[in-house]
Amino acid sequence: MTSESTVGTHGKTGAAGAHGASANDCQLFKTLMDALESGHRAVLATTLNQASEGNVLAKKLFTNSEPNESEALSDDALELSAFIEGGLQRGEFTFEQAEDGTATLVEPYFPEAQLVILGGGHIAVPLAEFGAKAGFKVTVVDDRPFFANNFRFPAADKVICDSFDNSFDSLKLNKATFVVIVTRGHRYDKVCLENVLKYETAYVGMIGSRRRVTGLKDLLLSEGQAPDKLASVCTPIGLEIGAVTPEEIAISILAQVIQYKRKGDKANRKANNWPELDLTVLRELAKPDQETRALVTVVETKGSVPRREGAKMVVWMDGRTIGSIGGGCSEGEAIQTARDVIRDGRFRYLDIDMTGQVAEDEGMVCGGTMKVLITPV
Repeated sequence: MTSESTVGTHGKTGAAGAHGASANDCQLFKTLMDALESGHRAVLATTLNQASEGNVLAKKLFTNSEPNESEALSDDALELSAFIEGGLQRGEFTFEQAEDGTATLVEPYFPEAQLVILGGGHIAVPLAEFGAKAGFKVTVVDDRPFFANNFRFPAADKVICDSFDNSFDSLKLNKATFVVIVTRGHRYDKVCLENVLKYETAYVGMIGSRRRVTGLKDLLLSEGQAPDKLASVCTPIGLEIGAVTPEEIAISILAQVIQYKRKGDKANRKANNWPELDLTVLRELAKPDQETRALVTVVETKGSVPRREGAKMVVWMDGRTIGSIGGGCSEGEAIQTARDVIRDGRFRYLDIDMTGQVAEDEGMVCGGTMKVLITPV
């Protein structure tokens, strides 16, 4: 189901730079952050009309949280319903320009991807390290203090020392969670798998020999576990790369986790795109700010470029920035244009060409172009 947020609709006219950041913008991004932290997916739909007087810019936020039965999409949202659904379900980014000067931008936002490692043994150590470096928010669970501590897992966002059964009250598993079961024994595997399958998660993988895994699945089937749920568990775990050492096995597991994140499960392969999420930028946009800032968003790319659609950067008048659209020459020109946007409050498009000598001199391994949208916030 899709719910529509009413706080995200507003118009911008005139010199926004003289009035500071829009309160509606701040509230909209705060609502977006709240939705993501609750495990919901969201889509931000922006309509632009560069040709109209006042440089109108309107925004609406949609999430996949369960709405009240009385809620329905507004007429303008119904026109965007296919784009909204594509964003929420498959992470599809949409930017369309019409000949009359109007444009539609639909940006998907998924919750921060979590990697939950159940078991703190020798494979969990490199898996937590590599998972954090790959952008996952890592949680490790084990019931042994010697194995479940921050010294052993410095890269983990959270380490829980408790029984596996009790830990599920604080894990808050959701569709943005990737679960890896690497416990030290059959009975712990059973407890973990029984609990994990109560939730809808993005991925579940369990280590173990074929005999051990088959025996556990047969036992759970006999106890009434749904066959389709058990069939969704990745066993044997990881991609087949001939891994032997704990580090190689961790890479094999993480590669499969990333495959599910980027391409979906086997039934939906190539139908899923997990959008990039820069929480630093979103947190900044959710702050009330006396100064008007400019938001630079990559809306189109062709060829080899450093960042894809949806990448963002916040720019202040004094040249300060948060986030990145690729660095080097691509950002320098965007910062200059952002200052003009801050001055007059009118959004602009900027085409950045990284196919020439300038990009090469900047050390950018690129050969493409980017279109960015720069708006006051």
